[in-house]
Amino acid sequence: MPELPEVETTRAGIAPHLEGARILSVSVREPRLRWPVSPELAQMVTGQRVKAVRRRAKYLLVDLDQGAFMIHLGMSGSLRILPLDASLQKHDHIDWVLDSGQLMRFRDPRRFGSVFWLDALTHPLLADLGPEPLSDSFSGLNLFEKSRGKQRPVKSFIMDAKIVVGVGNIYANEALYLAGIKPTVLAGKISRQRYERLAIAIKAVLAKAIDAGGTSLRDFMKEDGTPGYFRHELKVYGREHEPCEQCAQPLKLIKITGRATVYCSRCQR
Repeated sequence: MPELPEVETTRAGIAPHLEGARILSVSVREPRLRWPVSPELAQMVTGQRVKAVRRRAKYLLVDLDQGAFMIHLGMSGSLRILPLDASLQKHDHIDWVLDSGQLMRFRDPRRFGSVFWLDALTHPLLADLGPEPLSDSFSGLNLFEKSRGKQRPVKSFIMDAKIVVGVGNIYANEALYLAGIKPTVLAGKISRQRYERLAIAIKAVLAKAIDAGGTSLRDFMKEDGTPGYFRHELKVYGREHEPCEQCAQPLKLIKITGRATVYCSRCQR
């Protein structure tokens, strides 16, 4: 599933083409996504000008003159800016035609993505989200205070969107390695000092991934159709049984809440 850096890469790619443009029409060829696309989407969006393209967690928010619509890429979704005569592919489900002579196309082979119309710029899926990891409101103190009494592994804790948004499985593995924290340690047992290191690590890993264009997952490509290259920077994820880059100890692979978790038993405590 595309994680926060991939979604941010998409936002940065489509924003210059959408912002200031007017939406002339919307074609919904396949409404049966993870949640059915509302019939009112095309009616409410058509004729409106795009004011801004934002990201909240893994959701893209397209602000209009009145209201907004929200996109989640799901497991395999992608957005492309294309010429009006671009040929249709099998899984191209929605087009937004712009007055610039271009269109934005949503493609989703697995149909786990979603598109919602927002009347008041709010939605239940956004209601209980934690702070953005690259914002000033996210810190080690923030993690420390929320972790008190928590009897679950720290990896699960930082992947909880109510604690902090956008720390998916890949980046949780990488941040814990950088911070020197074993992923199975109970969240409530970690000191404030160690959480300060973890918050810094989360920020560093996500910022670096955004700069590199995201992680090249099987179904994810950048807005220009080329893959992200952060995969070349991964220290632990996908490297189980290979030597740790710091101590040469073979990296271990375990499962935490069903997710692949790779760590160094010597460097992470």
